[in-house]
Amino acid sequence: MQISSRFTIAVHVLICIEMFKNDCKVTSELLASSVNVNPVVIRRLLQQLKKAGIVEVMRGSGGASIKRPIEEITLLDVYRAVECVEEGELFHFHENPNSLCPVGKNIHAILDTRLENIQQAMEREMGCVTLEAVMKDAKKRCNY
Repeated sequence: MQISSRFTIAVHVLICIEMFKNDCKVTSELLASSVNVNPVVIRRLLQQLKKAGIVEVMRGSGGASIKRPIEEITLLDVYRAVECVEEGELFHFHENPNSLCPVGKNIHAILDTRLENIQQAMEREMGCVTLEAVMKDAKKRCNY
């Protein structure tokens, strides 16, 4: 099981928007060149981030900007904005475990609570990391 790359691409995009905001217009083409993906992928992500109230996107080639203070945006906010995961649904169970098998008929009882706890722990940790903290590391590593 793996979280899709939408999450890491979204964080990458937000770092670029914040880092380059005073240097140039931050367009989907610029962001796509940094991520090395098609601009359409970036435009879709920007729409999801916009819907979540994280970014503003100007029509045409107006560029993107971060709408809220970066110290108020957490990785959990970004994750929830771009991942199509319903609450409590990070781990997807196979549909029809064999009810005649002792493991198959009990697999939900064996794993459900544990998987729910794992997801909650991950979300708690993500909620503690702000975009501001990520930006500090990005600026240091990028010598910016």
